[in-house]
Amino acid sequence: MNIIEASRLVKKYKNTVAVDGIDLTVKEGEIFGLLGPNGAGKSTFIGTLVGTLQVTEGSVRIFDKDISKESAAIKKDMGYVPQDLAFFEKLSAYDNVLYWGRLYGLRGSELKKAAQEALEFTGLWDRRKEQSEKFSGGMKRRLNIACAIVHKPKLLFMDEPTVGVDPQSRNNILDTIKDLNRNGTTVIYTSHYMEEVEAICDRVGIMDFGKIIALGTIDELISAHVTDECAIIEVEDIDLQTIEAIKRIEGVNSCEREDKVLTLHVNPGMITMMQLLEKLIAKKLNIQAVNIEKPNLETVFLMLTGKKLRD
Repeated sequence: MNIIEASRLVKKYKNTVAVDGIDLTVKEGEIFGLLGPNGAGKSTFIGTLVGTLQVTEGSVRIFDKDISKESAAIKKDMGYVPQDLAFFEKLSAYDNVLYWGRLYGLRGSELKKAAQEALEFTGLWDRRKEQSEKFSGGMKRRLNIACAIVHKPKLLFMDEPTVGVDPQSRNNILDTIKDLNRNGTTVIYTSHYMEEVEAICDRVGIMDFGKIIALGTIDELISAHVTDECAIIEVEDIDLQTIEAIKRIEGVNSCEREDKVLTLHVNPGMITMMQLLEKLIAKKLNIQAVNIEKPNLETVFLMLTGKKLRD
């Protein structure tokens, strides 16, 4: 079952097209990652999906309901963790979660039970009475999540939920997301940390200039877009004549030098890494170290956008 269906979605700001004709379906039970360089349109796209931004053209259906006509009904089963902290720092953690639970229509004992469960789930129940402004960055991020899941949403949007937290807190948040997903929540996840997306996402969409330019599992994206392998080779010494000779080896797509380190990209269909090393040794290269880099999601992102994710 598709939990999200976006069709020919467009969002314009005067003469600027922030979202440009996106078609996307997200299946129930997925963790779907959305990546893109700064200014690609991710946050605007998320805004149209959660109903905070009105679309210019196209349509969004969530739970098989039109967001433009049945927004209130949809939001009862939807949670949203924004980039910015969305709670009151002068209130305790418990009072914050109670506040958001009331907004979602919870009352009485049902509200208190839901607040306790949300705080226990995010590891904050023992700190529930503390003023939230005294929390660490990681705890504040977990409280942000607790406020968004108090009503047990079927669909959860998470926009950069680990910004500014330490590695341990980041791992705790990622574990929480995986637990939510195992309990039946579909998650839409954006991040500037590629390793997070690789660790938790079932499928990934890459955005640039308001469009989704690639879509699939990580293995599918690598298979579709990465055509070469990369070797980082440290040598004792090398001259320009030898570098030019390496570039002429059949199957070598490029050879770049930085001090005593060579970066070679090769076509694996034409030459194996072992064959390449044999040819380099035959050219009397004194090789000190070799590192074969396997293509990953960062490789795909760099090839498609020309940028690293955190640029």
